Amino acid sequence: MTQPQLPPQRGQEPRSGPRRPVDPARSEACRLLCAGTYLHVGYRDAVIDELYVHRERFAAPSYGYDAARVLAHALRSRRQEVAWSAGMIALWVVVAALTKFHITVVIWPILLIALGRRLGGSRDIDGKFPQFAMFRRLLAFVLRWYGRLTLLFVYVTLFRLLIAGPDEYASDSYGGSGDSFLDSSDGADFGTPLDLLNATLAEPGRFTAACLLALPLLLALLSVGQRGQFARTIAGELSKQRFPNVADDPAEAASAPRFGELSRRIRQEQHAPLILYTKAEPFRGAGLPFEPWSLSIELRPRTAGDGDSPLDALTKTDATPTPAEPLDNATVLEKIKPLVEQLREPSARTSPQAADAVLDRLRELVVDECVFLPAEGLPGRMAFPYTKDTYLMHRTDAVEEGGEQRRHFLRVRVGGWDEEIVVTVFVRVHTQGGMLMLEVAPHVLPPVNALFATADRKAHEHLHRGGFGRYLFALLRIPAATGDALRVLARAVAQTWRQLTDVHADTLPDGPGASVRELGADDRATLFQEMDIARYLKSIQDRIASGVGEALWNAGYEVAEFEQKVTNVFNNSGTFVGGNVQGNGIAIGKDSKVGSPAGKPPPASSAGAGGASK
Repeated sequence: MTQPQLPPQRGQEPRSGPRRPVDPARSEACRLLCAGTYLHVGYRDAVIDELYVHRERFAAPSYGYDAARVLAHALRSRRQEVAWSAGMIALWVVVAALTKFHITVVIWPILLIALGRRLGGSRDIDGKFPQFAMFRRLLAFVLRWYGRLTLLFVYVTLFRLLIAGPDEYASDSYGGSGDSFLDSSDGADFGTPLDLLNATLAEPGRFTAACLLALPLLLALLSVGQRGQFARTIAGELSKQRFPNVADDPAEAASAPRFGELSRRIRQEQHAPLILYTKAEPFRGAGLPFEPWSLSIELRPRTAGDGDSPLDALTKTDATPTPAEPLDNATVLEKIKPLVEQLREPSARTSPQAADAVLDRLRELVVDECVFLPAEGLPGRMAFPYTKDTYLMHRTDAVEEGGEQRRHFLRVRVGGWDEEIVVTVFVRVHTQGGMLMLEVAPHVLPPVNALFATADRKAHEHLHRGGFGRYLFALLRIPAATGDALRVLARAVAQTWRQLTDVHADTLPDGPGASVRELGADDRATLFQEMDIARYLKSIQDRIASGVGEALWNAGYEVAEFEQKVTNVFNNSGTFVGGNVQGNGIAIGKDSKVGSPAGKPPPASSAGAGGASK
């Protein structure tokens, strides 16, 4: 029997020993974000604006990707597209000069088509003026088809002019017989717009007609060349086989001093344990807050013997209190860390080889600590010291101080689906005034935008499409390609002007204004991904609660109140509801709906997602 061929699994190959997540610069999520800079102009410009133009902003934490590499491809994509766009517009200018501006007969219908496409895609107007929705669609339809038919008429007329010559064409249209196919029924000259256009086209000679006829053919050639370069880039350096080789990435070979300086700084900031944040969005880069929760309990010495269990403490009401040890924040966190790290261990197997074959992403779980610092008030971005001594100083001071602006967190992160789903849980503990406060802030990075994942398919289709098919597709897209070229040049000029004038050079440092990963995120996840998110959050948060309970018990404090409050939090949370996943309140996306088991109300709140505005 022939063994069927199975698709490759999205995971690392089985290997022995401890596992670490894939290098962020080589992850699949990073590859898709780089490809997105070639597919989506708005995303590419947002990346350049955040990481290249606003040099005063600290880089947001990069979970599972390398922002500097995404910036390198964004700049390379812009250089390529600006070159092709400049070539297209230059071709229009040259033809306009050669034809003595008779090119207007071609521009006019193209503008009508562009206006119709713009109206047809402006669905925001329907939300503000729903009563005009039908009128908008009808007007867009009329403008598009009137422009297309007019453009067809222009080129048919130009072809007749090229074949017959201006004298014969004028005689045929307005000569003795008077039977021009565009003459009005009452014999009036230029009775319709097409009559006027017909008269205008009768003026130029064969050279002008040849130039105007050659224009779309040359524009289509440029468009085919541009799409061919895109396809070769995706199938080449951005392919799954070559992307992990960072050293051979041509985008990284850019020699611009500004890029080199910013690239080094971004790589220093994005994975540092010191996080410079903006007050409006302190957790920017981690994704969407997923039902944060907190609880507080009174630290009461337990009334049980040293060997008693928590259940014994509840039954011995007449026991004398046990002397309790002082409990600080660091002690509680140190109890949490080993319990969470045990999630990396696979279940007991009969052989080490079977254990090494486990591909669960929890085996790549990362547990570390980080300190959040406000970016406001610093003298400059480039002068901030990202050194080990600086981090240790802030960590030592922040872990016990319980400050408002400088905050210490235990950070637990696990990346699934090749870093397309990233779950990060921030944990903070306070022991103040005889009470313990536990703060848990889970965050979820939604998957990369589905459009970016189509890059491989688009490149394959173009490379395997016949030459005639490529050319015909480009010929039909000339009006849209011309409008895109104008927009690309306008954006490039604006960004270059801001860069040359260095308007942000003397600006005070600021936290990240946006996250490259969040800008390129989708607004929903698949059911499989939602199931994995629920599993990661359940496992991590359960171990966090166990660690806090163990720290309380070992220090001689009662744990019954803590366990009861944790149970209440888990039961009231969409993340911790017994039963199937459908009732767990897992919802990624502003349009997602949270299901509930029969007879039970839905959770009070559910997480939403917001991807980049497309």
